[in-house]
Amino acid sequence: MQAFLKFITQEWYFAIPLFLMSGSGITLVIWRILLNVNAKTKMNEFMPAFQQKLDKEGVDGAIRYCRAQQGMIPRKLLAAGLETSKQGLAAMRRAMANVIELEILPDLNFLLPPILALAKIATMVGLLLTVVSMINTFSAIQVQASEGGSVTGQAGAIGLALFATALGLVTAIPLVFAHVLFKSWIANFETEMKKRAQQLLVIIQAAKPGSGSSSTSSSPKVAPLDPSSFSPRK
Repeated sequence: MQAFLKFITQEWYFAIPLFLMSGSGITLVIWRILLNVNAKTKMNEFMPAFQQKLDKEGVDGAIRYCRAQQGMIPRKLLAAGLETSKQGLAAMRRAMANVIELEILPDLNFLLPPILALAKIATMVGLLLTVVSMINTFSAIQVQASEGGSVTGQAGAIGLALFATALGLVTAIPLVFAHVLFKSWIANFETEMKKRAQQLLVIIQAAKPGSGSSSTSSSPKVAPLDPSSFSPRK
């Protein structure tokens, strides 16, 4: 602990950039966590209420109800599908796929590139500062050796130089771990979006006139819903 405090006080010009990167990384991770919390919706509670709104107030009332929600799935995905419901199921699929690709996924990936960049840069900066400190230390050893002095006093300086690498790794490892968790959360969220988009198509198809059980023989058959149609285009 004393060696670490000595590094902060004596090698402060090395410690400050690393602490700044650590603080920035923590800020970005907390910011992304808050955005993820706000993006979520308790869909098992929302869907029954949504279906009641759709039955009582129609499509316009359901759109208003979705727009009033905070989560991304009702506010963006379901609302986009409902707005094109009069044009048919194919138009709803296209609208929801476009919203996923152009709006929701970019929002979910917001801040992830800076988090990963900080993780990579912190490691390299820590190593760079260690190399610079080691160069200075060996230069001091050479000067003392040429003057006939003792070089054992520079052993502590070598240890201090390694603190820069340690700080870089301490900054980078949690950021890389957080980045992997965020990517996994986005993949699960994307699966949930496809599930709810397909559920909306089923609800809208069932709500159309003439789709009841009494007229199943005369109503046209609907093609099976393909979940891959909601995947963002490459």
